[in-house]
Amino acid sequence: MLNLLGEYDCKLDAKGRLMFPAALKRQLEDVLHEGFVINRDLFEKCLVLYPRGEWNTVSRQLDGLNRFIKKNVSFIRRFNNGATPVTLDGTGRLLVPMALAAYADFEKEVKLMGNGDRIEIWSKLHYEQMLNEDIDMGALSEEVMGDHGRQDE
Repeated sequence: MLNLLGEYDCKLDAKGRLMFPAALKRQLEDVLHEGFVINRDLFEKCLVLYPRGEWNTVSRQLDGLNRFIKKNVSFIRRFNNGATPVTLDGTGRLLVPMALAAYADFEKEVKLMGNGDRIEIWSKLHYEQMLNEDIDMGALSEEVMGDHGRQDE
């Protein structure tokens, strides 16, 4: 199970490629050869880079939805819209599809953030705005995690 960590500053070149951080490559060394799927995030104006195995897990969840229910079909269609297989090139660069880069308002500077089983890719501006949102982390952590006991009990 992947537990990707860290945040990394990257720059997009004129063709929309970014040099994939070496620290992330090391965390992904066992699955890097399988490639990735990149797509829009569901909740934020950023992109999500799924290692292929993780994307396959999400796809299996979608396959479990009844396609005779209109809202399920609408969700599947919209979720998969933009999903694009990508791999690192021979020099370790990742090409971000232009439509997805435009959606996320990418300019030259982007931020990659390991987030468990996936990597988020943010424009530097949106990343800073997200970090500066007025959120009471104490209250949020209590609401989200407060009723979860210790895992080792």
